Amino acid sequence: MRAAVLGANDGIVSTASLVLGVAAAQATHHAILVAGIAGLVAGTMSMAAGEYVSVRSQADSEEAALNLERQELQADDEGERRELTAIYINRGIEPALARQVAQQLMAHDALGAHARDELGISEQLKARPLQAALASATSFATGSAMPLIAVALAPVDRLIPVVAVSSLLFLAVLGALAARAGGAPIGIGAGRVTFWGALAMALTAAVGTLFGTPV
Repeated sequence: MRAAVLGANDGIVSTASLVLGVAAAQATHHAILVAGIAGLVAGTMSMAAGEYVSVRSQADSEEAALNLERQELQADDEGERRELTAIYINRGIEPALARQVAQQLMAHDALGAHARDELGISEQLKARPLQAALASATSFATGSAMPLIAVALAPVDRLIPVVAVSSLLFLAVLGALAARAGGAPIGIGAGRVTFWGALAMALTAAVGTLFGTPV
């Protein structure tokens, strides 16, 4: 969810800002569209690579922690049992019951019990680099395509306002959906995403106006 929302938001903001900056520099419609497509491709690959490297590092850390836990279980099984018992006691379980729970869980799957309750690693929350990279790349490309469609359909003399307004609407919808999925107030979620998107587009357009030359 995090990777998908981040990718879509980044796709809309970066591509809309890019095409607005190029448009503000008085570029031709073709040049603006080419710049936007190039931004889509570059951004998609960057998001995929960045997410993969980040989550891969997390997965490596989890695997290293599990390997260390295997060694500790082999070297001192009773000590690990006491450690697990202490964890359950700290969570409010009576000592006698905590020892019983630790004993039964370790008899069933000692590494799994320590991974889940000591290290916070479970199958549901396990780092998945390829899945995260694919989600980021797909969502970025989807978000990036939205302002590009506006660029392709908008008249040249109205390109800047059409792209700006449509992109802000896309961001508001995305922010509202993300807020609803996370249980947060929809208005606040939509507003903060729209604000930062508008700021990014305004600054990029200002740069294009200030430093741009006709293409």
